[in-house]
Amino acid sequence: MRNALGLILAIVATAAAIAAVWLWTSSPRAEVAAPATVIAPPPERLAAAAKPAAPRDDVEVTAALSEKPPVPPQPKTACANADSLGVSRVVEIDTTGGPAFGFAHFKQLDFLTDKEVVLTFDDGPWPVNTPLVLKALADECTKGVFFPIGKHASYHPDILRQVAAAGHTVGAHTWSHSNLNGKNFSEQQAKDEIEKGFSAVKLALGAAPSPFFRFPQLQHRPDAMTYLGSRNVAVFSCDLDSFDFRAKDATQIINTVMTKVDKQGKGIILMHDFQRHTAEALPLLLRRLKAGGYKVVQMKAKAPLQTLPEYDEALIKDIKLPVASTRPVGSVVQTISQ
Repeated sequence: MRNALGLILAIVATAAAIAAVWLWTSSPRAEVAAPATVIAPPPERLAAAAKPAAPRDDVEVTAALSEKPPVPPQPKTACANADSLGVSRVVEIDTTGGPAFGFAHFKQLDFLTDKEVVLTFDDGPWPVNTPLVLKALADECTKGVFFPIGKHASYHPDILRQVAAAGHTVGAHTWSHSNLNGKNFSEQQAKDEIEKGFSAVKLALGAAPSPFFRFPQLQHRPDAMTYLGSRNVAVFSCDLDSFDFRAKDATQIINTVMTKVDKQGKGIILMHDFQRHTAEALPLLLRRLKAGGYKVVQMKAKAPLQTLPEYDEALIKDIKLPVASTRPVGSVVQTISQ
């Protein structure tokens, strides 16, 4: 009896052991092993594995990242001269109706504050002198308003283009620098001088000039003033005249300008880039203005002048063009982008 009972117990124990082993091997815990050190794949493999998902046609894209970050806006080129005179502010002129500037003749528009000046130059463009004026202005990183004579613009269009390329404002100063207020000058002749001058500047520049005009000798003919108003052209006199065309040397010009501007405290300065003494005086004059605490204001037009086609066409016919150019190809054709 005891033997039978022992046999039964042995069978039960064996069955229990077999069942326990089966449960252990089939349980998920059998797959859990002790933590092992995992070697990360090299970076290039990770980068290769991380491929962007292909876009879906049914998904609206509201933003996207470019492969390369956008180039931020480039700052304006700094002036090489850290102590330059520069330009303190730029004013835009709405020339509708022909506003007039310069307290020597016109008192309505007083837009300059204390110690502000506008640099203006008449009678160019002219070899040697105008380029020297441009260099002096560039060295001080400052700007001016130029009133070229039409004939001179037709003689030296390359120089006038340098004026515009340097960022200066370009108006006009008649075709031949005639006194429009002369006794024998008719209203039509005055109109012709004005319009032909603007057309000559346009043809020289290859672009429309600013609707800024200065009368030769500051002789403001009333009917011509009315006409310029109808053409929406601003008229310029000055606040102080350098009388550089009378000066015996550069020093006299500097002293004249500084004496007047110190007395008035501000103003539109009239000079001539046609005059050699002015070109010689300008570097030191600009330094004197800087030392005196003066600031330059640049005047720009809100819109360019639309020249009259009949004057453009007549001028093209009148100007004698060379049959063939003797300039080297490099001075005529230049690659600016590729």
